[in-house]
Amino acid sequence: MENKLRKALWLLFSLILPLLIFILWYTVSRNKLVSSLVLPSPGTVADEFWNQLTAGTLKTDIAVSVKRILSGYSLAATAGIILGVVMGMSRAAEKFFTLTFTSIRQIPMMAWIPLLIIWFGIGEESKVAVIFMAAYFPVLMNTLSGIRRTDPKLIEVGKMYKLSRIKLFIKIYLPSALPNIFVGLKLGLGISWMAVVGAEMIAASSGIGFRLNDARSLMQFPIVFSGMIAIAVTGVIMDQILTFISKAATPWEKNRH
Repeated sequence: MENKLRKALWLLFSLILPLLIFILWYTVSRNKLVSSLVLPSPGTVADEFWNQLTAGTLKTDIAVSVKRILSGYSLAATAGIILGVVMGMSRAAEKFFTLTFTSIRQIPMMAWIPLLIIWFGIGEESKVAVIFMAAYFPVLMNTLSGIRRTDPKLIEVGKMYKLSRIKLFIKIYLPSALPNIFVGLKLGLGISWMAVVGAEMIAASSGIGFRLNDARSLMQFPIVFSGMIAIAVTGVIMDQILTFISKAATPWEKNRH
């Protein structure tokens, strides 16, 4: 009972800042301190959000963007985890890849978009490539970090029992690295969500990013705000799903805390 009360209090505490932001927004729009063309009122945005939702436009746009996310993110997560494990368990592999990957990581994500469009066109392939590039390195680097942080004493014990490389990974490296891997997965998911919206705003004819850019060009700012809210809500839902999976896969971390 005490634990539930503590969680409820923390939830209320976390709602203070969003509530303050909403009050500020309402106050500014009600007193017309900023033009309604630039900052629509909460009521106007809520009405537009509901209209977009009931018309199916919002659901369709989000579904298109999420489908792109699932394609690129699943590829990035798979490749990032595999190579992160290989680099973490092999000094030679780490030395071989580190310089190149470190150089590529310095290039901003948005700088890749024109080149990826040249290579893959403005179809789905370029969007998937953007998502892959956005999610790959956070997953890779956090997986590598998790493998490298494995207790050397545990590794020595595994070698004493003459465990094969695969069994050594499954029994010792993986349980140690899982929390870091999930941190990378969450970071990669958040960055890829931002990346796909950015890519859709630059070159797309569908998706929530396209809808935002189209509404901006027509100065339909209530649609822009409702789209931004939909992006935030969808991002939080995806993050919470991954958090739930993380907690289920690493129960020992809960006990540790």
